[in-house]
Amino acid sequence: MRTLYRKFIIATLSILIISVTIGMIVANFIYMSSTKQKIDQQNVEIAQTITLNLENMHSNHSSLEPFLDSIGNLGYQIYVINESGQDAYFGNAFSKTELPKEAMRVILDKEIYHGMSHFSHKFLMMGHFSNDVKNTVGVPFTMSGEQYGLFLRPNNKLLFSDIHMILAWFFVAVTVVSISGVILFAKHLIQPITKLTEATREITRENFLYPLKINRNDELGQLAESFNNMQRQLQHNDEARKSFINNVSHDFQSPLMNIQGYAELLLSQSVTETESKEYLQIIDQESKRLSNLTKQLLLLTSLDQKAYPMKISEVQFDKQIKQTIRRYQWRLQEKEIEVSYNLAPIRMKADAELMSNVWDNLITNAIKYNAHGGSIWISLFKSESVITIMVKDSGIGMSQEAITQIFDRFYRIDSSRKSDGTGLGLSIVKQIIDLHGGEIKVDSKVDEGTTFTLLFPNIN
Repeated sequence: MRTLYRKFIIATLSILIISVTIGMIVANFIYMSSTKQKIDQQNVEIAQTITLNLENMHSNHSSLEPFLDSIGNLGYQIYVINESGQDAYFGNAFSKTELPKEAMRVILDKEIYHGMSHFSHKFLMMGHFSNDVKNTVGVPFTMSGEQYGLFLRPNNKLLFSDIHMILAWFFVAVTVVSISGVILFAKHLIQPITKLTEATREITRENFLYPLKINRNDELGQLAESFNNMQRQLQHNDEARKSFINNVSHDFQSPLMNIQGYAELLLSQSVTETESKEYLQIIDQESKRLSNLTKQLLLLTSLDQKAYPMKISEVQFDKQIKQTIRRYQWRLQEKEIEVSYNLAPIRMKADAELMSNVWDNLITNAIKYNAHGGSIWISLFKSESVITIMVKDSGIGMSQEAITQIFDRFYRIDSSRKSDGTGLGLSIVKQIIDLHGGEIKVDSKVDEGTTFTLLFPNIN
């Protein structure tokens, strides 16, 4: 498997190679299309200047060789041949000395030989440095009535001066440092990704406490921070899941054991008719409790789905609340609780069934945890932007610590409340309100009562 580190190095080197290749192609194109001809012409002019000096200033053979030797020492390679076939070399020797046939026209027809311009090489531009007599310019000249040809090219060794060597080493150093820098940077860049990969593996093993320490002020640092947030959330979700399973198991087990236990007692022959009715009543209560728990769990599961199919319609809130109060009138009379309300006739687009569940939970809680002979106050009103519903009771209240947890699933404040209810009601209420874009607030004091305030945006 290719690692990201290796891919990064390969990509960098590939870009470098491609850049050099494209640069060579462009340089070759410029050299072959224009520079090559210019160099050829410049060397022709130099050769013509030399031959002009030979013809005008040095009219005999005795001065020919010293003059051309001095030219050769200045950085040129020279080959001279006359019509008799006598030849001589000056300056650095050519590695290839075979003169092409067309070069002889310099002597025979007094034509200029453009060997540099016409010379071909498999490496194109590198042919400029070929130490071949074919890769020269040739011009004719006459001395002592005899026709000569002078073939000339710059000495390659002298082309590379000290400054050229300094520049060459400069580019070598830049290349080495650049590649080394890229390798080190890639390693530095990949390290946090490697740590993230290891942390991800630990999460798959359900190790949500694996320490991930990446302190960077860039995108990788932001990724690490997001990963840590995700890790904390997954840990919270895992704890909530395990707690949820534990609570569900306990809440199902308790009524099932009661039903099983009292059913076994009924099957025995030693129970009286009074005891039999009592046991049947307990079994009935426990089965209803189990049924209610199942319904609430199903509703909670449905609400957890992001695409819950809400049935939106115009809902008359005041009528729904009054219907809920009438439905629990017997319980209110049983505890001698006085209910007062001020409900403005307000309609809102909502899911009628879900909102009925909200009133049902809030009012039954206000009854269940109220004092005997207590009171409940319900109000419904709206402003230009907000619809407000308040449900206030004079019950036992709750502590500030409990207020922060009452919307958690299966949370019940104390043992006195565990015999009744499921601990899911308020969690369902909050999710329903959230689905409708609303907000729920709680204000409570121990032994003084509790107030639930619901706020919905008034967009009708």
